[in-house]
Amino acid sequence: MSVMNKARSIAASTSTRVVFPERDDPRVAEATKRLSADGLCIALDVSDEVTEAQVAALVSARGMKEAMARRLLQKPLYRAAAMVAAGEADAMVAGADSPTRRVIEAASMAIGLANGVTIPSSYFLMVFPDGREFVFADCAVNVAPDAAALEAIARASAETATALLGDARVALLSFSTGSSGAGDSVERVRCVAEATGYIGPVQADAALNATIAAKKGLGNGDANVLVFPSLDAGNIAYKLCQELAGAQAIGPFLQGFARAVCDLSRGATVDDIVASTLVTIALAQRA
Repeated sequence: MSVMNKARSIAASTSTRVVFPERDDPRVAEATKRLSADGLCIALDVSDEVTEAQVAALVSARGMKEAMARRLLQKPLYRAAAMVAAGEADAMVAGADSPTRRVIEAASMAIGLANGVTIPSSYFLMVFPDGREFVFADCAVNVAPDAAALEAIARASAETATALLGDARVALLSFSTGSSGAGDSVERVRCVAEATGYIGPVQADAALNATIAAKKGLGNGDANVLVFPSLDAGNIAYKLCQELAGAQAIGPFLQGFARAVCDLSRGATVDDIVASTLVTIALAQRA
């Protein structure tokens, strides 16, 4: 069963409360109408009033003064994130009308990172016409990750793939495979490979093609998680896959937070928002 079919089944069998802080956007409004009509989630608006539980969530998460928490909670993104932190919602879907950095700020302040996670990152669920499914990371958040950040991205992406795809076969991509090349970016990837045990540094063809992997002597050529060395590489790759291979790019999703948060593309269509919400629900149910 495909990821999207599994996600839809999970959504249909649960009553996940998803808060949409941008419900006034016509695309979001139409998407929530569809989701509600099909019984796939309980679509919530941002609460009319700031609740004591929301204030407490911000105060406890960041140790800020109550007055500051109440000021932040006047902003819809922060109030939506606080609703999740306070248990008034199970997940948040935002970003259709907000920059990624604002969604991350709100989630960081109210929800916080999961235990052991040092930085938030992002991924796309890539679905190809032939049925293959991949996690691509990081394609939206970390511009030039150092070795520690790249390791955090790789580990978070492995957890994501395990949750969505059933297993994680991680490839740490580079312009070099094994010991064939040198340079700062290769050394960063090599450092992460040594720390995690994931395959890398490895070129994309060797990561995906068993014959080439055997020839180059690294991995099995069956990766389903592609971790890119920079935002340039990741963003360019997923868009090329969309345009040249007809792949569906679902997301971007934020990973590393204690609760499920989706950061929509500002160019998201209604169908994109519905699909992203279903995946977010599937992850929320595993949290």
